[in-house]
Amino acid sequence: MANVLNTDKQIAVIGALAEGSSIRSIERITGIHRDTIMRLGVRVGRGCEMLLDSKMQDLNCHFLQFDEVWGFIGKKERHLRVDDNPGYGDVWTFCAIDAETKLVPSFLCGKRNHETANAFVQDVASRMRNRVQISTDALRGYVEAVEQSFGADVDYGQIVKVYVHDIAQHPERKYSAPSFASAIRRPIMGEPDMEKISTSYVERLNATTRLHVKRLSRLTLAFSKKLENFKAAVALHFAYYNFVKRHGTLRCTPAMAAGIERDFWTVADLVEAMA
Repeated sequence: MANVLNTDKQIAVIGALAEGSSIRSIERITGIHRDTIMRLGVRVGRGCEMLLDSKMQDLNCHFLQFDEVWGFIGKKERHLRVDDNPGYGDVWTFCAIDAETKLVPSFLCGKRNHETANAFVQDVASRMRNRVQISTDALRGYVEAVEQSFGADVDYGQIVKVYVHDIAQHPERKYSAPSFASAIRRPIMGEPDMEKISTSYVERLNATTRLHVKRLSRLTLAFSKKLENFKAAVALHFAYYNFVKRHGTLRCTPAMAAGIERDFWTVADLVEAMA
């Protein structure tokens, strides 16, 4: 069925989705049926994925940070039964951020395993024009993936953060993040600048992503039921983040800071580009 919403309504719906509103809340506010909202979101999200793929090429990044943000489709992995939909379970969004421009050049949704890590890092490597320094946490899959994708042409370091879990002594902290204790930096490949080994920006990006993608909000009923729709929502978010949303520190969008765009995009520009 073709989408029959006029342009103004499409802009309103996509803007609300990009700012973290749930599908049913948009339905209540606008009176537009949730199925129409869903179809529009998926269509624009798929278009955003193609837009990002075409724009994020030959990038001049220097300090990249990698991390993953957790979500789930249908059910959390630990609640799955043998007769459940095979598409259900945990899903991780691997993402990279440039520490200088705050640009997100690549992301990938999948399982938290070597296969996904390899595909993600290979995609990042294909978009870079120069030697980069990479920072990650201690996820094992990254070491092999970085070596296979970048070879010797990379500086790579890990930062291992130690946290204190004190829920037993303070049960009121059940839903709070564990307390940070210390961090250990270690070089893995090449000659990384030890002071620049950090995952602070990508961890902050994870918080922004949870804020703007309702499907990733914790302790809500807004989780995804289909991986295809989840991927579309994440693609919409990163297109909005890179091209539309003014970054508080940069005073411009990451795409402008990276020299990809000369001006701000609007939600209308996103919708028009997907028409």
